[in-house]
Amino acid sequence: MDPVRNPYAPGAGQRPPELAGRDRELQQFEVVLERVARGRPERSMVVTGLRGVGKTVLLNTFKSMAMQRLWGTGKIEARPDQSIRRPVAAALHMAIRELAPRHRAPERIEEFLGVLKAFAMRDPSAAKGTSHWSPGIEVPASRGRADSGDLEIDLTELFVDAASVATDLAVGIALFIDEMQDVQPADVSALCAACHELSQSGGPLIVVGAGLPHLPSVLSASKSYSERLFRYARIDKLDRDAADLALILPAREEEVEFTREALDALYEAADGYPYFVQAYGKVAWDLAPRSPITIDDVKVSAPEAEEELAVGFFGSRYERATPAERDYMHAMAQIGDEPVATAEVADVLGRKPSSLSPARDSLIKKGLIYSAERGLIAFTVPHFGKFLRAQPV
Repeated sequence: MDPVRNPYAPGAGQRPPELAGRDRELQQFEVVLERVARGRPERSMVVTGLRGVGKTVLLNTFKSMAMQRLWGTGKIEARPDQSIRRPVAAALHMAIRELAPRHRAPERIEEFLGVLKAFAMRDPSAAKGTSHWSPGIEVPASRGRADSGDLEIDLTELFVDAASVATDLAVGIALFIDEMQDVQPADVSALCAACHELSQSGGPLIVVGAGLPHLPSVLSASKSYSERLFRYARIDKLDRDAADLALILPAREEEVEFTREALDALYEAADGYPYFVQAYGKVAWDLAPRSPITIDDVKVSAPEAEEELAVGFFGSRYERATPAERDYMHAMAQIGDEPVATAEVADVLGRKPSSLSPARDSLIKKGLIYSAERGLIAFTVPHFGKFLRAQPV
């Protein structure tokens, strides 16, 4: 069939043509937006899940929903080697720029931009006497507000001032943070403290984070009250009905159908994971000679889809690991696909658990595994164990 008309989109953070199986999360966020709009107290929100389940897609959809309500929005992607000070400043600058044309008091905007500039330039990690950040803010930096150098104090003051500007317009501000588990520990603490202050004052600014399954434990390790500070939404693979809809509805727009047997085979191959659904659907479309797409088309296309996943989805992550880290992951895969005990991994490798801590910690920092709970670890990528078992040791 015509590959130009192929509707499926297996890309990192790329929205599929049909966002199936996420109605509950979209309704939750709609409630958050509506409550904030009515001046009701509301918690910030955190979405967690494995790689490939659509966290970034959901985050981008939330951002679009906020923009439709004329909120100010900004988004960052956290990095483990970077403070969030300047990325947050840039994101809030964008949010305020969205609100500024509607504000009747330009001096209020300028006042906030002065605070924002001072916040961004007060980076203790920068070399003394230097400030290479160029925010495009023409107003002079303020003094005495959000510029102490203590991120917890500064971020709280910045959020309160940003929320005040949004209050003038009877809207909100939403800061979206992808890969939130990579925020540095001190910065996580500052974020929680700032959100806590906003939750008490009722300021219309929310933080919406997305991260791996262990993100809630990262937050709770920072501030004990974080479990009450956020709405947590864990997303997983799609059930059969949702996975079928993700395939059927986009194809129907192009007047293409699937046989029931083809859908059975596609669900078995993709196991309901949204990224895999798109990947297998795309190749099946490209190789099918005509509509309807049959089980024979799926059987012919599956090896090509698996090869693409092996190179792009699994292989790119595997290549980032050192030989010692690969040994560790192979041992995990040998034990099974469920979360495994670190002591079992040590037994397989014939090593003491303490001697494997560097490899384990490095894999966690690289986002390849996560600590499911104390003493247990698991892959962040679905079916990664199956991929590893097919690789030469």
